[in-house]
Amino acid sequence: MLIRRIGLLLLLCAGLVGCAVNPVTGQQQLMLQGVDQDIALGRQHYVPSQQSQGGRYVVDPELNLYISGVIRKLADAATGPNLPYEIVVLNNDVPNAWALPGGKMAINRGLLFHLQDEAQLAAVLGHEIVHAAARHGASQQSKGTLLNATVALAGVAVASRSEEYAALTMGAMGVGANAWMSKYSRDHELEADRYGIEYMIKAGYDPQGAVELQQTFVKLSEGSQSNWLEGLFASHPPSQARVEANRRRAEQSPGGVRNKAAFDKAMTQLRRDKPAYDKYQEAIKAANNKEYDKALSLVDQATKQQPRENLFWELKGQLLVQQKKPAEAIAAFDKSIQANPEFFRPYVYRGLTYKQQGKNAQAEQDLIASQKLLPTQIATYHLGELALAKGDRNQAIQYFQAVAQAGGELGEAAKQQLAKLQPAAQ
Repeated sequence: MLIRRIGLLLLLCAGLVGCAVNPVTGQQQLMLQGVDQDIALGRQHYVPSQQSQGGRYVVDPELNLYISGVIRKLADAATGPNLPYEIVVLNNDVPNAWALPGGKMAINRGLLFHLQDEAQLAAVLGHEIVHAAARHGASQQSKGTLLNATVALAGVAVASRSEEYAALTMGAMGVGANAWMSKYSRDHELEADRYGIEYMIKAGYDPQGAVELQQTFVKLSEGSQSNWLEGLFASHPPSQARVEANRRRAEQSPGGVRNKAAFDKAMTQLRRDKPAYDKYQEAIKAANNKEYDKALSLVDQATKQQPRENLFWELKGQLLVQQKKPAEAIAAFDKSIQANPEFFRPYVYRGLTYKQQGKNAQAEQDLIASQKLLPTQIATYHLGELALAKGDRNQAIQYFQAVAQAGGELGEAAKQQLAKLQPAAQ
């Protein structure tokens, strides 16, 4: 009886405040927040989402400027709310693109390698603009909110943690882009295809680019490449049906620009560096197989070809740590941070290396710097140990409490630390 009453209450609430008009299609959809909240959420999660997925690609800033220009053309053609659209190129090999609620967007370096011209790029970006303009991410989140409320009100015990601690995972966020785009519905995907092509046409692009793009995705998905399956295909599954639907729309409005020369010019540096990124991927595979000498040789080749890539120096530092060469490792992390001082991960690795050497002041400085960019469980735990070494029990307890709430092996270790510390703090 209680569950029935709760369900009725939620349905009534959904009917009163949960329905909204999709600003792109004009149809009703479930929505428990307004556009202003979309924008605030996107702004809140934008930087953490970037950090947790490789950080910004900084070797060639002009590439980001070029892609931002394409976004502006498509945004001018878009319908729906006037969102503050923004895009960054992420330094990530996984072919992917995403949009947060409110218009904050990203495209991975790994996806750009598979595009042939600006029309295909516009097809990717137009699709993502529709997800933001039609409020697909917010709609999915609203459905999740309603479901979670039903479970909680029914008296079911649900493990939960605060947003502050949801982000305490090394290299991955508990919130951010994945939370919004990981489960787009089939209808959302079809809407994004349809209206994305409309935006392309209004912006003057050849809609055939959307057909070719979907054909490329289908071909790659048939090859079952793991990096694709964990990237774009996880949220945007391709299909031959989508190819045909795009083709029918494109045939209705033939023509438009491809801007291949402009795209090729913008991609010059990235394409020139592709062999270096290939070496980097080979080095990661070798390291995973514990072939550290081979991995170090490969990453040295990558850094020689492109010394301004922070990920190459970061990996070299990790490999040198494995080889018990801390001084050389720190020098490599230094170069990684110099190349991109706004990425959290090398600060974590350098901080841990300093800590192993007993250089606690430098370690604490680096780990705090990493936390400002992206809070991680591993940095928080070691900051707890450093606070304990200084005799600051209260600070150590705060750190260990945060780690304990995040769970996992470090969470259990933190609980053991708290069992020793909290009696002394009482």
